Amino acid sequence: MLFLFCCVCVASLIPKIIFFVLNIGSHVFYAYICCIMRNLVYITYIFIAVMLSLLFVWTVGRYYGVAEPDTSQCVDIEPVVKSDTIRLMFGGDVMQHMPQVNAARTDSGYDYRPSFKYIAPMFRDADIAVVNLETTLTWNNRYTGYPRFRSPLELADALVDMGIDIALLANNHCLDGDPIGVATTTEELDKRGIYFTGAFRDEQQRQERNVIRFECHGVRFALINYTYDTNGLVPRGDVKVNYIDEEQIKKDISTIDRNEVDCLIACMHWGAEYQRRPNEEQLALEQMLKEEGVDIIIGSHPHVVQRYKVDSTGVVFYSLGNLVSNQRKRYCNGGLLAEVEVVRCDTIDNLQFKAMAHPVFVAMPGYRIMPKHIGDTIKMSSDSRRDYNTFMSDTESLLYGKSK
Repeated sequence: MLFLFCCVCVASLIPKIIFFVLNIGSHVFYAYICCIMRNLVYITYIFIAVMLSLLFVWTVGRYYGVAEPDTSQCVDIEPVVKSDTIRLMFGGDVMQHMPQVNAARTDSGYDYRPSFKYIAPMFRDADIAVVNLETTLTWNNRYTGYPRFRSPLELADALVDMGIDIALLANNHCLDGDPIGVATTTEELDKRGIYFTGAFRDEQQRQERNVIRFECHGVRFALINYTYDTNGLVPRGDVKVNYIDEEQIKKDISTIDRNEVDCLIACMHWGAEYQRRPNEEQLALEQMLKEEGVDIIIGSHPHVVQRYKVDSTGVVFYSLGNLVSNQRKRYCNGGLLAEVEVVRCDTIDNLQFKAMAHPVFVAMPGYRIMPKHIGDTIKMSSDSRRDYNTFMSDTESLLYGKSK
């Protein structure tokens, strides 16, 4: 730009030079030419100085990295991916044989908390805790065990203390206390803030409670519950029980808007007692439930542990066995806690599932339910230690194909 400016200046002086040549004289013309030459010299010096300054600035900038920023050290900022994990804990059959009732007796009533002491933290730490309540509650003190269970109200207090959110009532002992037993059980659970489903005082209660809906960390759940039978007892009066009937199950599921429910859970009281493998009926029902969109299936009733599986479509525990009972024979003196993790991630359309099985052993005296991390270290009698080791070995062999 400076060079162009200089050229313009010189060009503008040419007419003046011609004027002086023609009108003034050679001596004036000479003086004027000298003046012009001096100005051109000054302009040239300025032009050179400016160019040298620009060259200096450019050189320094290149050396110190100012002229061209170095992007080699730049770190790309990854977009934040949000994920949530919901922990569900399921326990097996909560039974109440008379020796258990007697063991819970205190001077002022009944206290079942010592029985659940070692597993209570595992339920409390879960987002949702569920058990199969395989007995009825009664307001009077005429308690009975097998074959028709009627148990103290304090059992419900222990469930509250343990952090239980949902009690499953659809099982073969839900009518043991007659209609008053169903009414008492549902009312006492209601008082304590424990949700229930599977057996109901009347049709209105069934309409209100048949599908339990809850939400955790933005994931919306629905839970349903059915039983194969009620030991030949039939619902009397207004009592309603959810029996396993494929058409009824499909009808109930059809009332659940899957645009409003992300995960569907079916808790099934099914299978054959004391059989350690799922039977054909269980497998057929599993397939039907999966076809109807059920994500998690939790089984009970056999009173022994059966295998489980987890994949991209969901989780199936065929039988959790006994959470607590007086059944002491091999395979029946314990069960599983089923821990299911449901994971929602912003970058994945479908929910992801994880599952873990925690074996628990019912130790005597006191019907203390012991998970492995407790049972491996706590002091036991030699008989209890033998039974404990056998149960854990049997369970690990069944679930994972290994034993101690």
